[in-house]
Amino acid sequence: MLLAAPFAATLGAYPSWAASTKPAVNADTLVVALEKEIQNLDALVTASGDSLRYAWQIYDTLYGFDPQGKLAPRMATSYSVSDDGLSYTYKLKPGITFQNGDPLTSADVAFTVARVLDPAVKSTRRPFFAPVIAGVDTPDPLTVVFRLTQPDGSFLNKVAGFLFIVPKKYIEGLPNSDAFAAAPIGSGPYKFVRYDVGQALLLERYDGFYGTKPGVKSLIMKIIPEGSTRVNALLTGEIDLAIQVPLNQKERLEKEPGLRVVVNPVSAPMHIRLYSNDPSLPVSKREVRQALNYALDTKAIIKSVYHGVGEPMGTFISSYFPYGSDPDIKPFGYDPTKAKALLKQAGYPNGFEIRLYSGNDHAKELAEAIAAYWGQIGVRTDIQRIDYAAWSRLNNTHKSGPATITQFTNAIYDPIHGVAGSFTKEGTWSDYYNPEVEALVAQLNSTVGAEKRGEIFRKIGRILHDDAAAVYITELFYVFAFKNALDWEVQEGSGFLNFRNVKWRSA
Repeated sequence: MLLAAPFAATLGAYPSWAASTKPAVNADTLVVALEKEIQNLDALVTASGDSLRYAWQIYDTLYGFDPQGKLAPRMATSYSVSDDGLSYTYKLKPGITFQNGDPLTSADVAFTVARVLDPAVKSTRRPFFAPVIAGVDTPDPLTVVFRLTQPDGSFLNKVAGFLFIVPKKYIEGLPNSDAFAAAPIGSGPYKFVRYDVGQALLLERYDGFYGTKPGVKSLIMKIIPEGSTRVNALLTGEIDLAIQVPLNQKERLEKEPGLRVVVNPVSAPMHIRLYSNDPSLPVSKREVRQALNYALDTKAIIKSVYHGVGEPMGTFISSYFPYGSDPDIKPFGYDPTKAKALLKQAGYPNGFEIRLYSGNDHAKELAEAIAAYWGQIGVRTDIQRIDYAAWSRLNNTHKSGPATITQFTNAIYDPIHGVAGSFTKEGTWSDYYNPEVEALVAQLNSTVGAEKRGEIFRKIGRILHDDAAAVYITELFYVFAFKNALDWEVQEGSGFLNFRNVKWRSA
């Protein structure tokens, strides 16, 4: 069986023959190469950057996003919002079943919310719902009413991006909450078969799926962290689609007649998270944070490390969000003289030492370049490069300080996801506090509509720039390469993988 076979060894040189356009297995199977290991198959627990690989396949939401990021109905037929913004009512589609045959009812939705809110579950979605959900009513099996403690202008997006509905009866029959991750059940188009940890995830089409069924029966996600090995596997026909192709291979693969290459902005700023809340650390001082920004030649880093696939940025809010970015906010620019002056002003004329964590899902050259530039202003960097799963555990529990290279996936097509998660007092991935940002985020709660929300986000973006809340490196782009015969539409402006409409045009 394919899953049991060892992965192909990295070839000394890339094959010289044209890439095969035939399916790696057959026209009923799609083989995808992922760039990192899946840490946890419970999409309500793991970070969105982890679940983006499988969540839309196994699970489903009341509303979701179409390929362009617009809200679209899924398990619900409609929603309505009360005039005071404190009540959201969803009507469920009748006849939907989970992959074990249990019918979907409003009780499952209420249970899912309770599970997210339960601190013992350790859901990374909890900070986005706990402050605003007062309760969930189920007046009948097909009606769900969310009662809020306060208005939340992004609630519809949060439900669409975060709330993967899980089966109440099935989970209550498990010995503990963690057991769900070992044998997940959802209502999405693909059902879980097995996960060979660190090797491959096997999914099979759920023929009881209520919507349009995918065009391939089996979906195999192979874990191939090494970029050159993913490229080799694609060129030799071992896989059909490679996620996050090495940027230095983009131009070469674009010349392959049997392949298609897509460069997709994912609204995920590549940045360095700083633990600025700790007053004992140098990064607690704004001048130090500004110095660390001015010390980096981000244009040179993009050219060398990212092979030109990137764009410098001056704040956290990506220019590829539907709203909220401010083109007037410019990158800091490379100015080591100014950086040294800021360090002296902050009381560190001779620099200081700092530990920098980097997961192995990022090019090692990135951390090395950062350390080299910081070294020029006297900041001596201890690089801690660890595997992605270990890094994620540290980063999710505020143990990746005082600095770590990270990104923030666009999961709900509204900047509040990243802003609240990374730069508010209660953010899961935040070690930063600014009362001005807190006040503006609170204002967003009662603000609905792209134009009004965008205006507030532009103010936040300016603060995050001026306060150097992070070290901003580049806009992030994912490069996908796949066989020409594969009919697949990339999810725009997001790193989420969507295989609901995938099919082979020929076999």
